[in-house]
Amino acid sequence: MAPAAPPSGYWQLSLTTAADTAEGLVNLMWELGALGVIEEEERGRPPRLRAFFAGTASPEALDARVREYTDGLRALGFSRAAGPTVSALDDEGWADAWRCHFRPVAVGRALLVVPPWEEGPANGRTVLTIEPGRAFGTGHHGSTAGCLEALESIMTRADAPRRVLDLGTGSGILAIAAARLGAPAVLAVDDDPDAVALALANVARNHVAERVRCVLGDALDLQVPPVELVMANLLTAAHLRLAPRAARYLVPGGTVVAGGILDAERFAVRSAFETHGFEQRATVSRDGWTTLELRCAPLRDRA
Repeated sequence: MAPAAPPSGYWQLSLTTAADTAEGLVNLMWELGALGVIEEEERGRPPRLRAFFAGTASPEALDARVREYTDGLRALGFSRAAGPTVSALDDEGWADAWRCHFRPVAVGRALLVVPPWEEGPANGRTVLTIEPGRAFGTGHHGSTAGCLEALESIMTRADAPRRVLDLGTGSGILAIAAARLGAPAVLAVDDDPDAVALALANVARNHVAERVRCVLGDALDLQVPPVELVMANLLTAAHLRLAPRAARYLVPGGTVVAGGILDAERFAVRSAFETHGFEQRATVSRDGWTTLELRCAPLRDRA
C-alpha cells in the first residue's frame, strides 16, 4: 500500500549507492523530475542519495523506475544499491535537508551563490542570495551552473542584452543573476505557483524587484514582447517542444541559453533548434549536463 501524501505534498526517495554509480543515479533523479537531490557521505557508511519529488508524482512509479535502473547496473557488474524507499516528507524535513547541504558556491569568474542563513566574504564576486525552498536552482547542480556561466559570458559582452526572458525560473536564480549582471528588464516565468512565490521572495531578497518581474504562465505559450536573450533551464523534452516556438520570443539575432540537457542528448536539442533557424555559438558542460548558447539567425540569413 502506497504511503499517504503528507499535507506538504512532497515525497522523499532515499537509497544508498557507491562511488561508481552515484553520478548515474543523481542524473536519473533529475530525469524523473526531482525538485532537489542531496548526496550525503558519512565516514564509515556508504553514500546516500535523497531526492525530493512533488506530491503529484507516483511513489510506486518512482520506486519501480529506480529499481529497474539499479537492477540494470547490477547486471552490468556495478555495485549494488540498497533501496529505494519512498516516504512522505514534511516541511521541516525539506528545510533541514537544504540547510545541512546548501553551502556557498562560486560559479564562473564572478558569481557567488549563498543561502540566506550563511554569511561570509564575497571576495569581489557578485553575490546571489538564494533560498531554495522547493524550487529548482541553487547553482550546485551542473545544469544551473552551466547556465550561470553562459549568462555571465553573455552579459560581459559589448552587446549585452537589455531584455531577458527566463523560462521555468524555479528559484529565480537565473533571472536574479541577469539583473545583478546588468540587465535592466527581466521577465521570470514558471507554471508552478509555489516557484513563482519563491522567486518573488528571492528577487526581493536580492534587491532587484525594479528589474525582475515574476509571473505565472506556460513557458511554451506566452504572449510577450520579443527580447534579446531567453534563458531556459529545462529538460530535453521541454526543449524539443520549445525549439519551434523560441524564435517568436526573440528579436532577430537574439540568443537562447538552453540548459538542463544531458551530455548525450545535446546533439538532438541542437539539431531541433537548428531546424528552426538557430545556430550554436557556444557550449558549456558541467557534471554530465550541457548548456547550449544558440543564436536566432536574422531573417535575411535564413534559408
